[in-house]
Amino acid sequence: MKKTLEYVHQELDKEVTALSGYYTPLEEFQVDYNGRKVLCVTGVSVIECSCCGSGGCSYAIVPGYVLSWKSGKSDAGLPVTVVEPISDKAARQGIAAILKEKKALGNVEFW
Repeated sequence: MKKTLEYVHQELDKEVTALSGYYTPLEEFQVDYNGRKVLCVTGVSVIECSCCGSGGCSYAIVPGYVLSWKSGKSDAGLPVTVVEPISDKAARQGIAAILKEKKALGNVEFW
């Protein structure tokens, strides 16, 4: 049986405070890959205070293949989508290439 996870959708355009700065999810969308839908979230991260200095980058988070789109709610009332994490290296490379072609991204992370 394949592993599944629940992705809790974040509020877009809202800064989330982190240890040395913040990140802001800006957009979420689905990408077609080999006949399946892939959930993608893009945003920006900013490092304001760390031992290494300051900076920032654009990013994409890929929770996985969509199994059940916004089929539930979190305790906070946010939509929840059930996903299957993508473990196949070739699929990850292909999806990352699609995302980097569509968006100017510094980093693509998979769950």
